[in-house]
Amino acid sequence: MAFSKVSTKKVYELIAEQLKDHIVGGGWKAGDKLPSTKELSEQFQVGRSTMREALSALKAMGLIEIRHGEGCFVRSVDSADLRLTQFESLLLNRKTVLELLEARKALEISNAALAAEKRTADDVAEFEKLMANMEDGIGDEERGEAADIRFHRLLAEATHNSIMVKLLESISSQMEMAIRETRRIQMYSSKEVSLRLWREHAAIFEAVKAGDAAAAQERMREHLHHVEQVLLRYLGGDMKPRDR
Repeated sequence: MAFSKVSTKKVYELIAEQLKDHIVGGGWKAGDKLPSTKELSEQFQVGRSTMREALSALKAMGLIEIRHGEGCFVRSVDSADLRLTQFESLLLNRKTVLELLEARKALEISNAALAAEKRTADDVAEFEKLMANMEDGIGDEERGEAADIRFHRLLAEATHNSIMVKLLESISSQMEMAIRETRRIQMYSSKEVSLRLWREHAAIFEAVKAGDAAAAQERMREHLHHVEQVLLRYLGGDMKPRDR
């Protein structure tokens, strides 16, 4: 009796492949807005969480941009951009998560120092608005997570280096996928943890605002060490962060 190979791919991966083929084939062009998550969920007959994972996978490939409150839009990318952002060959397991954490740490510590040296008055004003919003949303998981993502994006933008922004987007997208693969943690569900994270971000911002590159680096290093500890507790096993 002949048996056919069983696919080990998850549902969201199969959906992502279909959407990718549709984009690459010209079904949606650069700038086009994709149907809403609700509409796509109904078309594929899957839950919205599965659909969001599929869209996050497309974002990680560099094919779409997710604009909070607006929807998903097809990006205009060339082959070089795709090579930079498409990490499909990575096996998103615990070892890869650790490697992503190390890469993020190296990048964000550098971003903190550069931002402290190059931030403008406009950058500082944007940070101040975000910090107020972040403080007001302490204990609100969804709002806190969105503000956290925005903080690190603003920091990258404050370096005034477009490559740093692209690198952060690539690593962040992969982290989102990797965390989902390991039962994505709810860091902002606890008011106590949320408050600590706000204080860490505030300390980074104050160093950036003061133009103190060394302090900004150290505050970022401490923040990422904390985040790394939380992540690794959820990952379990003998995975340990390498030197701080």
